[in-house]
Amino acid sequence: MTDESPTGAFDAVSESALRERFEKLNYVADDRLVTTVYLALQLGRPLLVEGPPGSGKTELGKVLAEGFETELIRLQCYEGLTAENALYEWNYTKQLLAVQSNEGSVGATGAAEGGAPDPNARDAPDAPDRPDNSGSDAERPRSVFDEEYLLERPLLRALTAGEDRSPVLLIDEIDRADEAFEAFLLELLSDYQVSIPELGTISADNPPIVVLTSNRTRGLSDALKRRCLYLHVEPPSFETEYEIVSRKVPELDAAIAAEVCAVVERLREESFLKRPGVAETLDWARAVATLRSEGRSESLSMDEIERTIGCLLKEVEDVSRVDSSLLEQLRDAATAARERADTTEL
Repeated sequence: MTDESPTGAFDAVSESALRERFEKLNYVADDRLVTTVYLALQLGRPLLVEGPPGSGKTELGKVLAEGFETELIRLQCYEGLTAENALYEWNYTKQLLAVQSNEGSVGATGAAEGGAPDPNARDAPDAPDRPDNSGSDAERPRSVFDEEYLLERPLLRALTAGEDRSPVLLIDEIDRADEAFEAFLLELLSDYQVSIPELGTISADNPPIVVLTSNRTRGLSDALKRRCLYLHVEPPSFETEYEIVSRKVPELDAAIAAEVCAVVERLREESFLKRPGVAETLDWARAVATLRSEGRSESLSMDEIERTIGCLLKEVEDVSRVDSSLLEQLRDAATAARERADTTEL
């Protein structure tokens, strides 16, 4: 297989090479994740990644784009997102100016039908000292409903950007959008094409690599799931999270990194409104490293945990539940992790 295939370097990569790219970019991926991503690349299928917030779903799309040195096109979904917001819109100001200056027409065909525009066309329609040549397509002003007046939004950009190498299209938090937008995506996800009334169907020469993420705030349709390969990202184990922290925050002492992961692991056992994810763990690790910039390596104290708890818990109801009893348990978990780190190789 060569890079002449539709997705270029993506479907030419082996599973082991894909793992190496993840390793190079310090993205900790287990065998299931690597295999699922590999199959999505080989089969040319969108990848739907579900899991709790802060579990590295968005980072996966970023790492794929960086690892393959291609463009990342991101569509952040939100309630009320429409096809027009995500696909395209017309440059109305440019269209109006073109019509007023006789450089464009809402009914012209010339360039829109494939003919070359006449450089003198802007003078032809209404110039008083010229005969009426409106019967000649070459002298008609070109239509203002062609690609020159089109403003590409992320979805259309993803279909037209892959001249040399397919881009990565990251459709982030699809569960925030409504079902109508989800239905709109079906054509793009199955055929890598979209329909624009004024232009017709636009298809991708090199289909993008599509990664959709969902926090499972609502169920997604069966039709969307059928078009995708599926990956569910679980909260990481202590060992996996320790490896992530060690790679992403290398300035943090190894024993302290173990304590950070142990405290987060213990917090996840509580029935909080929002349990801390990997993103929060990394935020807290960086915060602890900043406060210990002078190189202190003593164990985390209850006071230090309490003062920085805002890096981990983002709901006031959750923060209010962190009392002295829970702080003692968190400190004990940190102490046990330090002893483990001192006696074994994590």
